[in-house]
Amino acid sequence: MLFIVVFATASIVSLTGVAEGKAKTAMVCSKSAIDLRMNMRMLWEDHITWTRNYIISAVADLEDAGKVAERLLKNQDDIGDAIKPVYGDDAGKKLTVLLRDHIMVATEVVKAAKAGNDEELTKANKKWYANADDIAVFLSGANPNWPKKDLEDMLYKHLEYTTQEVVSRLKKDWPSDIKAYEKGHTHMLMFADTLTDGIVKQFPDKFKK
Repeated sequence: MLFIVVFATASIVSLTGVAEGKAKTAMVCSKSAIDLRMNMRMLWEDHITWTRNYIISAVADLEDAGKVAERLLKNQDDIGDAIKPVYGDDAGKKLTVLLRDHIMVATEVVKAAKAGNDEELTKANKKWYANADDIAVFLSGANPNWPKKDLEDMLYKHLEYTTQEVVSRLKKDWPSDIKAYEKGHTHMLMFADTLTDGIVKQFPDKFKK
């Protein structure tokens, strides 16, 4: 239903402001562009959803934590595969490696926070933000429509919302936990749309009506 609302709106206006006022979503005119947008949203929604599932399982010491982590890592493979048709196999593999690092460090953040180990948490957070910088450098280098600073800001915000989820769950502050997830979910869809808009703008011939 969310996708239907988004595309119905896109058919009415040529430019629509999206979350946080940072991106403009151009009217989707071709099936290939619509397919790309839907796929990107699905992949990054999986990213935020499986991340939350992992946080819940890891904090509560549930038996499924390992399997959930495996599914979350598969999502990083899927995202890397999604850019291969436009940027090539090497670029797709590179993005997968960066995103897998993002997830592995996230598990370190959760572990340190749960143990109350501030020293390890500081180290993990430093690695996490450095990884976000690496992702921003890689993506901005691939597409001039993705400014490095904008990507950094969006990735940092993703880390911020994820951290809020972890901290809120550890404190059993359920309203704050839910709020952080909802904000993070909306933010991730905006990030997905930003990537789609950049690809369509960079390769207009691939997405003609």
